[in-house]
Amino acid sequence: MNPDTPWPAPAKINLFLHVVGRRPDGYHLLQTVFQFLDHGDDIHVQARADGVIRRLNDLPGVPAESDLVVRAARLLQERTGATAGADIEVHKRLPMGGGLGGGSSNAATVLVALNHLWGTGLDVDALAALGLALGADVPVFVRGQAAWAEGVGEHLTPLTLPEPVYLVIHPGCEVPTAAVFQDPELTRDTPVITIQRLSLDACHNDCEPVTRRRFPVVAGALDWLAVHAPARMSGTGACIFAPFTSRAAAEAVGRQVPPAWRWFVAAGRNRSSLLDRLDAATEFWGVAKR
Repeated sequence: MNPDTPWPAPAKINLFLHVVGRRPDGYHLLQTVFQFLDHGDDIHVQARADGVIRRLNDLPGVPAESDLVVRAARLLQERTGATAGADIEVHKRLPMGGGLGGGSSNAATVLVALNHLWGTGLDVDALAALGLALGADVPVFVRGQAAWAEGVGEHLTPLTLPEPVYLVIHPGCEVPTAAVFQDPELTRDTPVITIQRLSLDACHNDCEPVTRRRFPVVAGALDWLAVHAPARMSGTGACIFAPFTSRAAAEAVGRQVPPAWRWFVAAGRNRSSLLDRLDAATEFWGVAKR
């Protein structure tokens, strides 16, 4: 394959999000279901011999030294003793603060890509454990399978879900995850459910009332989309989504979205496009086998 082919960093959506408790260290205990979308960022990753990690492009509001892609590369170097470096260029499509996991997906893609390019030899479990040090959502992107998640989001059970077409709307604001989880009005005692009794129709997003109150534009988008289809919020927001039976039906509603909001249509995917890219990058599964 062409070595210049970018590595995908797909979006995720949370089909629901229950906050079931809080650990002594302040982290929240969750139950959720992650599914990927066939839409996301693209990352060009090239190995270099001198050990230098460089992000080649500017991202507004994100200094290179604090960017998760740079931190991911340096963490892989540190934990494996790799002497190679990398040039990394991120082409953003996913909005920051949108609840689609863009930063976490970027970090996971860099870990997977450099584990392959550097030949560092970590298996998927070790790579997911590294990812957890960068963020609670990174492991699901490393593993690349739609999943039921518990704990802080790191205990994952693969699921096979319907793969509808989704209309995703970003109403033009950034929702800081920390602010929502620190809000005193956040519900933190939703009863624990079991995967055997999972009914997505009976589930909800505990973060939605807080985000609605703090960000009225998200509330307005949810109410607008709910007129057309069952609307839900991904993560802590700001993006909302609804399933449709066809791309044409989703696009027909999308064309009615108020002009101040951004929207796109994407198919749900149980297998991440990152795994397909890794498949194409090697002739056999080797140490990165999943």
